[in-house]
Amino acid sequence: MGLTKYKIGQIVTIVDERNALSIREFYGININKEFMPTVANTEGLDETKYKVVRRNRFVYSGMQTGRDACIRISMYNNDTPILVSPAYITFEVTATDAVLPSYFFMKFLSREKDRYGAFCSDGSVRSNLDWEAFCEIELELPTLSIQQKYVDIYNAMLFNQQSYERGLEDLKQVCDAYIDELRKKLPHQKLGTYISISDKKNDELEYGIHAVRGVSIEKKFIDTKANMEGVSLKPYMIVNPNEFAYVTVTSRNGEKISLARNNSNETYICSSSYIVFRVNDTEKLMPEYLSMIFERSEFNRYSRFHSWGSARETFDWEQMCEVRIPVPDIKIQHDIINIFKAYNIRKEINEKLKAKIKEICPILIKGSMEEGRKTKEA
Repeated sequence: MGLTKYKIGQIVTIVDERNALSIREFYGININKEFMPTVANTEGLDETKYKVVRRNRFVYSGMQTGRDACIRISMYNNDTPILVSPAYITFEVTATDAVLPSYFFMKFLSREKDRYGAFCSDGSVRSNLDWEAFCEIELELPTLSIQQKYVDIYNAMLFNQQSYERGLEDLKQVCDAYIDELRKKLPHQKLGTYISISDKKNDELEYGIHAVRGVSIEKKFIDTKANMEGVSLKPYMIVNPNEFAYVTVTSRNGEKISLARNNSNETYICSSSYIVFRVNDTEKLMPEYLSMIFERSEFNRYSRFHSWGSARETFDWEQMCEVRIPVPDIKIQHDIINIFKAYNIRKEINEKLKAKIKEICPILIKGSMEEGRKTKEA
């Protein structure tokens, strides 16, 4: 039979199911074509307006496809339904006699398809790939038996990666349980007795644009997204290795605080609107241990609850110094950090596994297409 051409609009159908199930799990999709918990403030939202995503259902956004050279699309694989914004399009593959849902998704795990999507985007500032244009995209498809063969390979790789990821979460729970036990047993001490502000600025312009960083709600330093053209770097704050920086404003931040430790060997600089601080005595309190405390969801909730203001709520330095934490013996801190380091190493490996699967998908698609052509020739 060889390969058969279909327009996407011929094989998919929009499914606009709104939330009548009291679901409160809000998600979005990123440029890696993965689902991620939303960072928006969902407090007080009318969840009945949000769209339900079930197993084998797709979520699509044509926004800024041309700008990012990426088609934002993802396929949901879990059994528990989630919600996405009404701005997303949710659809299902309904022509299952022509294409398997997993094979359809594999088609979009390639840079080639992303570049084509960018080419098909409109010429506006946003460079959107509207639903109508998306539905006009043609796909060449081999027989279902050939599709299934390559989907099985993809699913086997995905299963191994997800099994590894579950073990990763088990390791994180060990860290959390360890700290919870310390919180119960040890007296809590004010953080202000262990930390102090570091207010050294980049007056001598020792550090240039390459050293500028921002801070994310994922508790990481990130490359700045600000337009730095014509900006003087003299007022920027210096962040040495093992020093911390945080943004005092916590409102409209997904119920999280933007705070990070410089865990690299490089020196960064950040906006003077950030507060930079350090641990006074690392023989009493290890920066890595304190970083673990900050990464816990409890600290996010604490910082939001103790933020004050009207239009903008802030968690000021005085509130930071009032935070009370358990400070165990330095040897115990070392033990916890070693577990956490193992977790972070495995986390990096997991991200590499996911990236490798995406790299292999185009090879699998190419193999299935070649096999389809050979079938026609035979």
